[in-house]
Amino acid sequence: MSTLRALTHSEINDFLVELTGWQILNGKLHRELEFKSFVEAFGFMSSVAIIAESLGHHPEWFNVYNKVVVDLVTHDVGGQISKLDVELARKINELV
Repeated sequence: MSTLRALTHSEINDFLVELTGWQILNGKLHRELEFKSFVEAFGFMSSVAIIAESLGHHPEWFNVYNKVVVDLVTHDVGGQISKLDVELARKINELV
């Protein structure tokens, strides 16, 4: 079993190439999404919640009407970015 660790800046930059829509903001993997309505935004958040729970990894997020802001870090590695954040970002991108 591999140990969870913080990714290096180089590793993060390599992953950002494939993570469309994501950037690093305030040390977190960050994405802002806009939907047609509150219901679509809330439905998206509900879908992410199910995935996040299955991974045992939960996003920091914020929602106002049709906008959802997602920030990902791993608290188990000191609030830095890990492969778990990248995995959740990939799954979020699949839903969008």
